[in-house]
Amino acid sequence: MTELETMGPKVFGIAGWKNSGKTGLAVRLVTELTRRGYRVSTVKHAHHDFDIDKVGADSFRHREAGAHEVTIVSGTRYAIMHELRGAPEPTFPEILARLAPCDLVLIEGYKREPIPKIEARRLDSKNREPLAPTDPHIVAIAADHPVEDSNLTVFDLDDTLAIADFIEQTTGLAKQPE
Repeated sequence: MTELETMGPKVFGIAGWKNSGKTGLAVRLVTELTRRGYRVSTVKHAHHDFDIDKVGADSFRHREAGAHEVTIVSGTRYAIMHELRGAPEPTFPEILARLAPCDLVLIEGYKREPIPKIEARRLDSKNREPLAPTDPHIVAIAADHPVEDSNLTVFDLDDTLAIADFIEQTTGLAKQPE
């Protein structure tokens, strides 16, 4: 068993180039898998600086003042923002370890991690070079066009039900009795 397989929830990824349909597929899969009764969490890897905080907000001011972590809590949600302040980006296992218990963690991005993943492909993608031939962890392809250069299972990018079934089978996902 790999380190990731011993860490708790099932993990499945969606990899692909910019504009390949990753986010749309992730949203549809979260909707379908939660409809099926699973608790699904997501992790999205950004290759650029991002901010979820508004300039001038109290929490923004706390971070700007130098806080290591800022937690915002309300009756409906909470968020913890952790400033790296020059420290290295946390490893993939470190991120997974911080998540609350769930049935499945759906990963968008992190295309180099050794987890089972589906490759999203669209004709409108910024880069159309296939990832699957060089990544042994890609177990299927979801595309908006015919794919004939692969021995992997190929799904229509919009066939959410079949892809959700495939994720259940591939990860061994099974609803826990309540």
